[in-house]
Amino acid sequence: MNTASWPYFDPDFDGLSERVYGPVCRVTIDNESSDECTVLKIDSVNKQGLLLEVVQALTDMNLTILKSYISSDAGWFMDVFHVKDGSGNKVTDQNVINYIQKAIGANKEAMVKARARNTKFLESKTSAHEPTAIEMRGKDRPGLFSEISAALADLHINVVEAHAWSHNARLACVAYISDQSTSSPIDDHRLATIEDHLTTVLRATTSQNTGDDVCTNQQEVKHFAGLPDHGRWEGTMTDVERRLHQLMLSVRDFDGPPSASGPSSSWPRSTANIPLGGHDDEEEREKKECQVRIESCDEKGYSIVTVSCKDRRRLMFDTVCTLTDLQYVIFHASVDSDEGYAFQEYFIRHVDGCALNTEGEKERVIKCLEAAIERRVCEGIRLELRATNRVGLLSDITRVLRENGLAVVRADIATQGENAVNAFYVRDMSGNDVDMEFIKTMKREMGPIDLDVKNETPIIRRTSPGNGNGNGSGNGRPRFSVGDILRSHVERLSHNIAIG
Repeated sequence: MNTASWPYFDPDFDGLSERVYGPVCRVTIDNESSDECTVLKIDSVNKQGLLLEVVQALTDMNLTILKSYISSDAGWFMDVFHVKDGSGNKVTDQNVINYIQKAIGANKEAMVKARARNTKFLESKTSAHEPTAIEMRGKDRPGLFSEISAALADLHINVVEAHAWSHNARLACVAYISDQSTSSPIDDHRLATIEDHLTTVLRATTSQNTGDDVCTNQQEVKHFAGLPDHGRWEGTMTDVERRLHQLMLSVRDFDGPPSASGPSSSWPRSTANIPLGGHDDEEEREKKECQVRIESCDEKGYSIVTVSCKDRRRLMFDTVCTLTDLQYVIFHASVDSDEGYAFQEYFIRHVDGCALNTEGEKERVIKCLEAAIERRVCEGIRLELRATNRVGLLSDITRVLRENGLAVVRADIATQGENAVNAFYVRDMSGNDVDMEFIKTMKREMGPIDLDVKNETPIIRRTSPGNGNGNGSGNGRPRFSVGDILRSHVERLSHNIAIG
């Protein structure tokens, strides 16, 4: 009888190559070392952008990074994160733990391959039902987001999802749209019409007589053929946010708002830059305080970037994302937060191996990091509106806000089944504090629309002898009679929703 024999592999020897060369990535989750948080340890062969991938994965899972220590010299990546979940507790959910290990660990390569196969399958099977992704960038002005929403409604386009940021009078937006009648992707001919129409809206304030305007070639609208590389349908929310960072960087929002001397400079100065009285002045300075410094480490050839500012969620993602997109490699880093304040230190070199040698390069990196930190910090009130979704709903809501002196500085639009969930950060177009009594009255009168006001804080309004508008109250903005101003808009809006 013929017999077959196979080589013998010692189980201990099987793991030798992994011990010598290392796995793709080894993840250890420790809930014993600390009483307050979960300690996440990562060992991996290093590659450019790996730190961003890890931070992005943790951010996707809504984990808060309290501390981190990173070292990636000699081709090896070693990192320690101290994290908490969205409720401020240790990460104990086994499903979340398994996902962390799969998303970051040795199974990541297999997950990427499987995802690529699934994406090709989905493109062939369901591409007819997926929305089209478009992105917009350019100069911002009060009411622009409302104008964009109205333009899409006029073109009978349904906004399935959208995310927009405004900073330093620049706008970036990533949106997913579909045809109103078929809820299907839009053909190339209509896409060209949509792009031309939206580009015209974006360029409405571009003046040839004003040298401070954003260049015309930076006012543009683009669409993606097939599924995008970022966003809802293939990626995650952090993919969209990274793209928003890139779009804002491309329109140079880090240079600050355009000069007030030009006719197109329609955004008011930030309220944080207007002197206030008493303790409110100190609170505003603390809110805006952000210090970025760059020093040289000549012995090792690094540039040391230090960031100190008020702590918040996704802060590390924003800074690491910006340094990565600026083509810098992070070799070592230390991140810490204490009592609401964050301190970050990065040892970096450019991808070509050089440190930051010129003052111009250092100044640019400082400006870009400051802008990345400020983009997500909105000076305004967060409004959440929920209603039955229909084409034109977004246009109607933003028009009501615009016609009553409120500008949208950040927006997150989503659909959940038949419902639309819209979150807006709004501010007063005149630069004054948002009148909370006005918001509360609008909330009572919105009818079938469910309106929530988030981050509601006491407001100390500035007063002045007069503002030239005929209003002797001197509160910087005439008091609105909401019943007279909003009733017709809200009643029409409510009626449309009821029959939509």
